[in-house]
Amino acid sequence: MVIYTQDKPELDIVLKDSGLNVDEVVSTLRRRGGLGLDGENTYKRLLCDAIIGAMAFGRQNSNPPPEGHWGKEFWDIGRAEGALQEELTQALRLARKELDTCQRVIHYAGGFDPAYVNNAKAALKVADTVLEKTPT
Repeated sequence: MVIYTQDKPELDIVLKDSGLNVDEVVSTLRRRGGLGLDGENTYKRLLCDAIIGAMAFGRQNSNPPPEGHWGKEFWDIGRAEGALQEELTQALRLARKELDTCQRVIHYAGGFDPAYVNNAKAALKVADTVLEKTPT
């Protein structure tokens, strides 16, 4: 049994039975007390904010939650996405460098189809546009 006093938490009273399953009490309050995940409520908003925050921290590879914390799974998802983006960025940098080298060799060798050189320049421009958006 809980007696709640608005704006005076020091006056709240909680009486617990010895065999009480606290998770079941919370589930009952969610079902019967309007705390469900359906509809707009503060509980859901805060939970979603925590999940989004954990994923953002994981993406940045910072502030990991302790092992066993429920947010660790979401942090790991963000970390995996961040690692993949870093790997793709490095691959794009390498491809851009090699394409630039090839384009220069073809240009100086002469006799090659100018359309290839133009296509290489266009590809370099696309790579540069993406790389400008990516931190070094």
